[in-house]
Amino acid sequence: MSIIGRIISGAREFSLGAPLDALLERIAAHLPHLNAHAEPAADAPDPQRRVAFTIAAIALGAKMARADGAVTGNEIAAFGEVFQVPPGEAEHVRLIFDLARKSTAGFELYARQVGRLFAGNRAVLEDLLGGLFHIALADRELSRAEDDYLREVAHHFGFTSGEYARIRALHAGVPAAEDDDPHHILGIARGASLAEIRTAYHRLVRENHPDTLVAQGLPPECVALATARVARINAAHDRLIKPLQA
Repeated sequence: MSIIGRIISGAREFSLGAPLDALLERIAAHLPHLNAHAEPAADAPDPQRRVAFTIAAIALGAKMARADGAVTGNEIAAFGEVFQVPPGEAEHVRLIFDLARKSTAGFELYARQVGRLFAGNRAVLEDLLGGLFHIALADRELSRAEDDYLREVAHHFGFTSGEYARIRALHAGVPAAEDDDPHHILGIARGASLAEIRTAYHRLVRENHPDTLVAQGLPPECVALATARVARINAAHDRLIKPLQA
């Protein structure tokens, strides 16, 4: 199912709670001609969680636009790289972004609600942050305002400042020296033992494996992000292990 069908179907079938429900209703009201064509949202093991993840990514991605100006074509395109946006639906996605950006609900409300919806499943929350990083980096630069925004979203998701540093290092891909530090990527201290490195590595690979995340309710479109993230985890592991094995 396309992103539009998924959202419209979600507005018709699910109750996610405020403020996501209110946003779903506004979207359905602005795209009434799509209601009749919306497919059932039963194309995933947990379609309600899939709808929640999708609409949360839109809402928080749109709110992030307030941090650096306005929603740009690059940001819409970046969203399309994470989710299925068929040809001809780009303008619909832009409309949805704009509705979310203008919503009276603050991003804190969205972030806290999402944190509650996916409580106990931190890998899903981390993947959502990864999608937001991808949108933020559509212009090849993570601005200070965007970084501050994402840090605050992570806080409302329940991540500590140290965990945010690891997630940022894993996803940002910006040319700051600390973002290439394999210790940050694996979330371990400098001087960690071989056993500590391997324990952190195996835990992260297990939590971030694409098949695991899809089974937990993430849209299959997020597989590309998860695959890239695991590649960075593998590279960080290799950089730390090789000197210890020399």
